[in-house]
Amino acid sequence: MPEHYHPDSAHYAAAAEALQGDGWCLLADLMPADRVAALAADFDRLFDATPFCDGDFYGSRTKRFGSLLKRSPQTADFVLHPTIMALARATLGPWCDTIQLNLAQAIELHPGAPRQFPHRDQDMWQGVKGEVEYLLNVMWPLTPFTRANGATLIFPGTHGAAALQETDPGEPLVAACDPGSAIVFLGSTLHGAGANLSDGVRRGIVVSYCLGWLKPYENQWLAYPPPVARRFPPALAALVGYAQHRPNLGNYEGVCPSILLGDDVPEHIGAIDALRPDQRDAVAAHRAAQERPELKT
Repeated sequence: MPEHYHPDSAHYAAAAEALQGDGWCLLADLMPADRVAALAADFDRLFDATPFCDGDFYGSRTKRFGSLLKRSPQTADFVLHPTIMALARATLGPWCDTIQLNLAQAIELHPGAPRQFPHRDQDMWQGVKGEVEYLLNVMWPLTPFTRANGATLIFPGTHGAAALQETDPGEPLVAACDPGSAIVFLGSTLHGAGANLSDGVRRGIVVSYCLGWLKPYENQWLAYPPPVARRFPPALAALVGYAQHRPNLGNYEGVCPSILLGDDVPEHIGAIDALRPDQRDAVAAHRAAQERPELKT
């Protein structure tokens, strides 16, 4: 874990245990109220300008917009929160070399929005299920989440291998909480938005992290092209795609794409190996074998 990710030990230990056992956890008071208020204020105008979604899954009484890191500088504090980053790395680390940002999206649920179709976000990818965790989701409320206004519904215990079982998941838990809290759940956990039966809107942002070798939900390089990502701190730039995943995945001209964030990008670049240790050892052994005198003619 990089030095700048020092999770709150009490929050982290309890959250890691709950994620493994139940597939989700609720971290109260994780972000100061003034930071949440500043982020919410930045999005007021954008929510007003954004059209309603089209489709029963997104919801015709719901508004959504992404690319949050370039819409508000406050977003980075949420995306890079030390406890969340530590949970993401611990959850996804066994199956990847690096993690990446899957999406950062703002959601506004309007009065009359029906209960969302229960789903698992891992089903975006047609890979093996029940063995690998593909992503970690974090819902950050910008307004209070209540049963009446459509708080996130979580079906505990439906994660991991249980996701393959065709059984009744039972009644969901209502993740009611206030701004500053974080609702954290696995990509294999069944969940969905509740129905907004109130007379007010329910606002929040969802930030998710996925395995570094997957195609993310949000095209990060289009959301944050080099002129935008150049303003990010290195850890954030790497998270949105300006880093290689060994072996050589996501490269630019055979090198780490972080080269694009410099002031002077060479016109001609020599490719550089970016291999896993096992691959590096295999290549070195092959080269050594080729250099043995008895193999030379």
